[in-house]
Amino acid sequence: MLTVSEVSQVTGITPRTLHYYHEIGLLEPSHVAENGYRYYDQDALLRLQQILLYRELELPLSEIRRILESKGFDLRTALRRHKREIEKKIGRLRRLAATVDETIHHIEGGTAMSESRMFGGFTEKEEKAYSAEAESMYDGETVRESNRRWKSYGTDKQEQIIEEANRIYDDLRELLGEEPDAPTVQACIRRWRDHMEYFWTPSLEQLIGLAEMYNTDDRFKSKLQSLDPKLPAFMLEAVRHYVAAQRESS
Repeated sequence: MLTVSEVSQVTGITPRTLHYYHEIGLLEPSHVAENGYRYYDQDALLRLQQILLYRELELPLSEIRRILESKGFDLRTALRRHKREIEKKIGRLRRLAATVDETIHHIEGGTAMSESRMFGGFTEKEEKAYSAEAESMYDGETVRESNRRWKSYGTDKQEQIIEEANRIYDDLRELLGEEPDAPTVQACIRRWRDHMEYFWTPSLEQLIGLAEMYNTDDRFKSKLQSLDPKLPAFMLEAVRHYVAAQRESS
């Protein structure tokens, strides 16, 4: 078991905070010695981890205590929920970081940036504009069905899909040292293509068209370049290899 000072060293929580958690019944020590020293075992540390994770979600201490002491509380379920929330937060922070990069480029005279772009994300007005543009490039009913499918998922599912896409692009960035036709790269491109099934089923020609758009359309190119300047061109070459292999096997 750990003493208050040892727990403080491990977690960064001050002894005073640990004493306060004890006073309000949020975190009881596992054992209090005759000299008044408090000791915390593994179960107490796991509860403290939960408290800190819920604090990251900005929940008040009273609400955290209610959750931890609820009859249906399950540690594994809570940890999985924390992981999902953390991944959402990482995604939001990554998008904010991309917006910051774009803003720096803007103020240094690199590219013009609209007010709406300064605040990241797509507004409903922009979404409609992109939809109209897509309908001019692709089959209108396909685009409308894709939009209907997206809106049917609900917020949680949409966040999951966005984070899955972020992981794919992050993984591609990690593979920049490989050849575009390397098996690991091609497996990642396959994940990218399969991810599109959430929206539509693209043809091989459309896959190349999308990868080319990532290199020619500044809206998409800048987002990929915020991960790595080499990523758009690397992805285009990888997609070309993928499409060629698919045509050979068909």
